[in-house]
Amino acid sequence: MGLYDPPRPEVIDAVRRCHEAGLRVHVVTGDNGVTAAAVAHEIGIGEPRTRIVSEAEDISDHELDDLLDEDVEIIFARSSPETKLRVADALRAKGLVVAMTGDGVNDAPALHRADIGIAMGRSGTDVAREAATMVLTDDDFATIVVAIESGRRVYDNVRKFILYIFAHTVPEVVPFLVFALSAGAVPLPLTVLQILAIDLGTETLPALALGREPAEPGIMSRPPRRRHENVITSAMLKRAWGYLGLTSAVLVMAAFFFVLWRAGWSPGDSTVPYSELHHAYVEATTATFTGIVMCQVGTAFAARTEHASLRQVGMLSNPLLLWGIAFELAFTALLVYVPAFQHIFGTTALQPGVLGLIATFPSSCGVSTSYTVGSSDVASRRRHRDLACAETRRYAVGSDGSPVLRGSPPLRRGSFGGWN
Repeated sequence: MGLYDPPRPEVIDAVRRCHEAGLRVHVVTGDNGVTAAAVAHEIGIGEPRTRIVSEAEDISDHELDDLLDEDVEIIFARSSPETKLRVADALRAKGLVVAMTGDGVNDAPALHRADIGIAMGRSGTDVAREAATMVLTDDDFATIVVAIESGRRVYDNVRKFILYIFAHTVPEVVPFLVFALSAGAVPLPLTVLQILAIDLGTETLPALALGREPAEPGIMSRPPRRRHENVITSAMLKRAWGYLGLTSAVLVMAAFFFVLWRAGWSPGDSTVPYSELHHAYVEATTATFTGIVMCQVGTAFAARTEHASLRQVGMLSNPLLLWGIAFELAFTALLVYVPAFQHIFGTTALQPGVLGLIATFPSSCGVSTSYTVGSSDVASRRRHRDLACAETRRYAVGSDGSPVLRGSPPLRRGSFGGWN
């Protein structure tokens, strides 16, 4: 964007979205402060408050630290390449993730020092592009915002994938624990081959489809995550193991015991081949296997949402997941009803009553809860926003890596900057 060109609506919208995402944008420029401030205000930088440092080269380190502690966007005018480096170092020293934009040879040290150096692909020099972490091929500031949104979506989808995988460990482990703790009085509710069929067959495609999940509504309205926050958090483990996984385990064990008790079994009765209860035992293990698969369906829908409700996201908005679920159901039916596979995996056809029970598992395990996760997460999202307001000084950046952008084009609640 030329210095005197009228601002494009896309840039104004990009700055607005940065502010919504918790990014603070600083401008580091060699131009006059009044000129830089006028251009910055045209595109929305510095709303509602702006600080202008007219002679940035003269500011001391102590004054710079105090200035960056304020919850304002700053225009560093009459700055030199050394000033950009000092600003980047000062922001990083405060624990911020810093993204610096630039295009000239003199920008290279600051681009290299920043957490995320962003060079201009068209107007930028080779030196700047070599020093940067990423290159904007279109030199468009709005592309940075699109990259932040994409980064947040990818980060969310990695967490959804992990949540889905972790949730299934509990219903797979609990049957073996029940068998071991009962000292064999309860027969093994799940065979090894059935576990392999789950891990290598039924859960693979839905898990991969979660990696292509569209962005949740409001993804750019969240505050930045903490710089050192792990992908796997205690809250995720509680949801995966303590809620989804435990619910699945209770459901599948209930199906297992329902089939056995209906056949007259009591603890300690023999279920070995050719015994009176062997066929009931095979049907019970099949019910356990099928029940886990049906719980996977519910868990897959529940894993799709972390901040919004499934109603907001839309049941049909991820067709790859629907195809993955269709495959796992067809694969399960193949193993349960085709005689050749019954012999290999130790399964048998389920009676209508058992099928009716298992058919309720997806809604019991995940789908119904994911419809309300949006409302149940309201308090959590408010806590996150309150934290973001309290920690704006520490997180003047946002997104998966939460950028504070500075460099050539202008921005706001992160740190972007600099016309040269």
